[in-house]
Amino acid sequence: MIGTSGHLVLLSVFLVAISACGKPAPAQRQPETPVAQIARQEKARVAMDEAAQIASLIDPAKLATLKERGANGRVQKITAILATAKAAGKSPQEITQQAVRKIGWGESPKGELTTAAILRNLDIAEKLGATTPEDITAMRKGNAATVRRGQYTGDILSVDHVIPRSVAPELDNCIANLELMPLRLNQSKGDSIGDRQRSLARKLHAAGLRENPELPD
Repeated sequence: MIGTSGHLVLLSVFLVAISACGKPAPAQRQPETPVAQIARQEKARVAMDEAAQIASLIDPAKLATLKERGANGRVQKITAILATAKAAGKSPQEITQQAVRKIGWGESPKGELTTAAILRNLDIAEKLGATTPEDITAMRKGNAATVRRGQYTGDILSVDHVIPRSVAPELDNCIANLELMPLRLNQSKGDSIGDRQRSLARKLHAAGLRENPELPD
Protein backbone atom coordinates (compact mmCIF):
# COMPACT_ATOMS: atom_id res chain seq x y z
CA MET A 1 0.00 0.00 0.00
CA ILE A 2 1.28 3.45 -0.96
CA GLY A 3 0.79 6.37 1.42
CA THR A 4 -0.21 9.89 0.50
CA SER A 5 3.38 10.98 0.15
CA GLY A 6 4.04 8.03 -2.15
CA HIS A 7 1.12 8.99 -4.35
CA LEU A 8 2.46 12.51 -4.63
CA VAL A 9 5.86 11.23 -5.70
CA LEU A 10 4.33 9.01 -8.36
CA LEU A 11 2.14 11.86 -9.56
CA SER A 12 5.15 14.14 -9.86
CA VAL A 13 7.08 11.52 -11.84
CA PHE A 14 4.04 11.00 -14.09
CA LEU A 15 3.66 14.76 -14.75
CA VAL A 16 7.35 15.12 -15.54
CA ALA A 17 7.12 12.23 -17.98
CA ILE A 18 4.03 13.73 -19.65
CA SER A 19 5.77 17.13 -19.88
CA ALA A 20 8.85 15.56 -21.44
CA CYS A 21 6.74 13.71 -24.00
CA GLY A 22 5.03 16.93 -24.97
CA LYS A 23 8.27 18.72 -25.85
CA PRO A 24 9.29 18.48 -29.49
CA ALA A 25 12.56 16.78 -30.17
CA PRO A 26 15.42 19.09 -31.12
CA ALA A 27 15.15 19.91 -34.80
CA GLN A 28 17.68 18.07 -36.86
CA ARG A 29 18.98 19.60 -40.06
CA GLN A 30 17.60 17.61 -42.93
CA PRO A 31 20.06 16.70 -45.67
CA GLU A 32 19.70 18.88 -48.74
CA THR A 33 17.77 17.16 -51.49
CA PRO A 34 19.33 16.95 -54.96
CA VAL A 35 16.65 19.29 -56.32
CA ALA A 36 17.28 21.88 -53.58
CA GLN A 37 21.02 21.61 -54.16
CA ILE A 38 20.63 22.19 -57.89
CA ALA A 39 18.34 25.19 -57.24
CA ARG A 40 20.86 26.70 -54.82
CA GLN A 41 23.74 26.19 -57.23
CA GLU A 42 21.75 27.64 -60.11
CA LYS A 43 20.93 30.74 -58.08
CA ALA A 44 24.61 31.19 -57.26
CA ARG A 45 25.56 30.58 -60.89
CA VAL A 46 23.18 33.25 -62.17
CA ALA A 47 24.56 35.81 -59.72
CA MET A 48 28.08 34.79 -60.66
CA ASP A 49 27.26 35.09 -64.35
CA GLU A 50 26.22 38.72 -63.90
CA ALA A 51 29.43 39.48 -62.07
CA ALA A 52 31.38 37.52 -64.67
CA GLN A 53 29.76 39.48 -67.50
CA ILE A 54 30.72 42.76 -65.90
CA ALA A 55 34.21 41.49 -65.07
CA SER A 56 34.71 40.71 -68.75
CA LEU A 57 33.58 44.22 -69.68
CA ILE A 58 35.93 45.94 -67.22
CA ASP A 59 38.93 43.66 -67.66
CA PRO A 60 41.92 46.06 -67.91
CA ALA A 61 43.70 43.83 -70.42
CA LYS A 62 40.69 43.95 -72.75
CA LEU A 63 40.12 47.67 -72.25
CA ALA A 64 43.71 48.34 -73.26
CA THR A 65 43.07 46.84 -76.70
CA LEU A 66 40.06 49.02 -77.53
CA LYS A 67 39.99 51.86 -80.02
CA GLU A 68 38.98 55.42 -79.18
CA ARG A 69 35.81 55.53 -77.09
CA GLY A 70 35.73 51.75 -77.26
CA ALA A 71 34.56 51.44 -73.66
CA ASN A 72 31.50 53.64 -74.17
CA GLY A 73 29.33 50.74 -75.28
CA ARG A 74 30.59 48.71 -72.34
CA VAL A 75 29.32 51.33 -69.92
CA GLN A 76 25.88 50.97 -71.49
CA LYS A 77 26.00 47.17 -71.24
CA ILE A 78 27.10 47.23 -67.61
CA THR A 79 24.27 49.59 -66.72
CA ALA A 80 21.74 47.30 -68.43
CA ILE A 81 23.06 44.24 -66.58
CA LEU A 82 22.79 45.96 -63.21
CA ALA A 83 19.37 47.50 -63.90
CA THR A 84 18.04 44.07 -64.80
CA ALA A 85 19.62 42.48 -61.73
CA LYS A 86 18.20 45.17 -59.46
CA ALA A 87 14.71 44.67 -60.90
CA ALA A 88 15.07 41.00 -59.97
CA GLY A 89 15.82 41.93 -56.36
CA LYS A 90 19.57 41.51 -56.51
CA SER A 91 22.18 43.91 -55.15
CA PRO A 92 24.00 45.93 -57.83
CA GLN A 93 26.68 46.79 -55.30
CA GLU A 94 27.40 43.17 -54.42
CA ILE A 95 27.48 42.17 -58.09
CA THR A 96 29.81 45.03 -58.97
CA GLN A 97 32.13 44.33 -56.07
CA GLN A 98 32.27 40.67 -57.05
CA ALA A 99 33.12 41.68 -60.63
CA VAL A 100 35.91 43.94 -59.39
CA ARG A 101 37.30 41.10 -57.30
CA LYS A 102 37.30 38.87 -60.38
CA ILE A 103 39.69 41.22 -62.18
CA GLY A 104 41.98 41.32 -59.15
CA TRP A 105 41.03 44.79 -57.93
CA GLY A 106 39.07 43.82 -54.86
CA GLU A 107 39.66 45.96 -51.77
CA SER A 108 41.89 48.35 -53.71
CA PRO A 109 41.66 52.05 -54.68
CA LYS A 110 41.35 50.98 -58.34
CA GLY A 111 38.43 48.77 -57.46
CA GLU A 112 36.76 51.39 -55.29
CA LEU A 113 36.91 54.06 -58.01
CA THR A 114 35.66 51.63 -60.64
CA THR A 115 32.83 50.39 -58.42
CA ALA A 116 31.77 53.95 -57.58
CA ALA A 117 31.67 54.94 -61.26
CA ILE A 118 29.63 51.88 -62.26
CA LEU A 119 27.06 52.36 -59.50
CA ARG A 120 26.88 56.11 -60.21
CA ASN A 121 25.98 55.37 -63.82
CA LEU A 122 23.16 53.09 -62.76
CA ASP A 123 21.87 55.81 -60.45
CA ILE A 124 22.05 58.41 -63.24
CA ALA A 125 20.16 56.17 -65.66
CA GLU A 126 17.45 55.52 -63.08
CA LYS A 127 17.03 59.18 -62.15
CA LEU A 128 16.72 60.13 -65.82
CA GLY A 129 14.11 57.43 -66.41
CA ALA A 130 16.37 55.63 -68.88
CA THR A 131 15.72 52.10 -67.63
CA THR A 132 12.54 51.15 -69.49
CA PRO A 133 12.49 47.75 -71.21
CA GLU A 134 13.28 49.51 -74.48
CA ASP A 135 16.25 51.26 -72.89
CA ILE A 136 17.57 48.06 -71.33
CA THR A 137 17.37 46.32 -74.70
CA ALA A 138 19.28 49.16 -76.35
CA MET A 139 21.97 49.30 -73.66
CA ARG A 140 22.47 45.53 -73.71
CA LYS A 141 23.55 45.99 -77.33
CA GLY A 142 25.93 48.77 -76.34
CA ASN A 143 23.63 51.49 -77.65
CA ALA A 144 22.36 54.60 -75.91
CA ALA A 145 19.22 54.71 -73.81
CA THR A 146 16.78 57.63 -73.97
CA VAL A 147 16.38 60.29 -71.28
CA ARG A 148 12.73 60.17 -70.24
CA ARG A 149 12.69 62.49 -67.25
CA GLY A 150 13.86 66.05 -66.56
CA GLN A 151 14.85 68.98 -68.73
CA TYR A 152 16.80 66.78 -71.17
CA THR A 153 13.89 64.47 -71.94
CA GLY A 154 14.24 63.04 -75.43
CA ASP A 155 18.05 63.21 -75.50
CA ILE A 156 20.09 60.07 -75.82
CA LEU A 157 22.02 59.10 -72.72
CA SER A 158 25.59 59.48 -73.94
CA VAL A 159 28.87 58.51 -72.27
CA ASP A 160 31.00 61.41 -71.09
CA HIS A 161 34.68 61.48 -70.13
CA VAL A 162 34.80 63.19 -66.74
CA ILE A 163 38.37 64.19 -67.51
CA PRO A 164 38.22 65.07 -71.23
CA ARG A 165 40.02 62.91 -73.77
CA SER A 166 41.81 65.97 -75.10
CA VAL A 167 43.39 66.50 -71.68
CA ALA A 168 44.06 62.88 -70.69
CA PRO A 169 43.83 60.55 -73.71
CA GLU A 170 45.24 57.71 -71.60
CA LEU A 171 41.94 57.70 -69.68
CA ASP A 172 39.87 57.28 -72.83
CA ASN A 173 38.71 53.76 -71.87
CA CYS A 174 39.12 53.99 -68.11
CA ILE A 175 35.79 52.93 -66.58
CA ALA A 176 36.38 55.15 -63.54
CA ASN A 177 36.51 58.15 -65.87
CA LEU A 178 33.29 57.41 -67.79
CA GLU A 179 29.89 58.79 -66.83
CA LEU A 180 26.44 58.69 -68.39
CA MET A 181 25.13 62.12 -69.34
CA PRO A 182 22.39 63.58 -71.57
CA LEU A 183 23.90 64.40 -74.95
CA ARG A 184 23.11 68.14 -74.89
CA LEU A 185 24.67 68.48 -71.45
CA ASN A 186 27.69 66.52 -72.62
CA GLN A 187 28.12 68.78 -75.64
CA SER A 188 27.77 71.95 -73.58
CA LYS A 189 30.35 70.69 -71.08
CA GLY A 190 33.05 70.54 -73.72
CA ASP A 191 36.62 70.09 -72.50
CA SER A 192 36.31 72.25 -69.42
CA ILE A 193 38.46 71.47 -66.39
CA GLY A 194 37.24 72.20 -62.90
CA ASP A 195 37.70 71.08 -59.32
CA ARG A 196 35.98 67.77 -59.94
CA GLN A 197 38.31 66.86 -62.79
CA ARG A 198 41.40 67.82 -60.82
CA SER A 199 40.24 65.87 -57.79
CA LEU A 200 39.53 62.77 -59.88
CA ALA A 201 42.94 63.04 -61.57
CA ARG A 202 44.65 62.92 -58.17
CA LYS A 203 42.55 59.94 -57.08
CA LEU A 204 43.30 58.07 -60.28
CA HIS A 205 46.99 58.79 -59.83
CA ALA A 206 46.93 57.56 -56.23
CA ALA A 207 45.15 54.40 -57.39
CA GLY A 208 47.75 53.75 -60.06
CA LEU A 209 45.44 54.47 -62.98
CA ARG A 210 47.26 57.60 -64.12
CA GLU A 211 50.90 58.67 -64.00
CA ASN A 212 50.44 62.39 -63.53
CA PRO A 213 48.43 63.59 -60.51
CA GLU A 214 47.80 67.03 -61.98
CA LEU A 215 45.97 68.38 -65.01
CA PRO A 216 47.14 71.26 -67.19
CA ASP A 217 45.77 74.72 -66.54
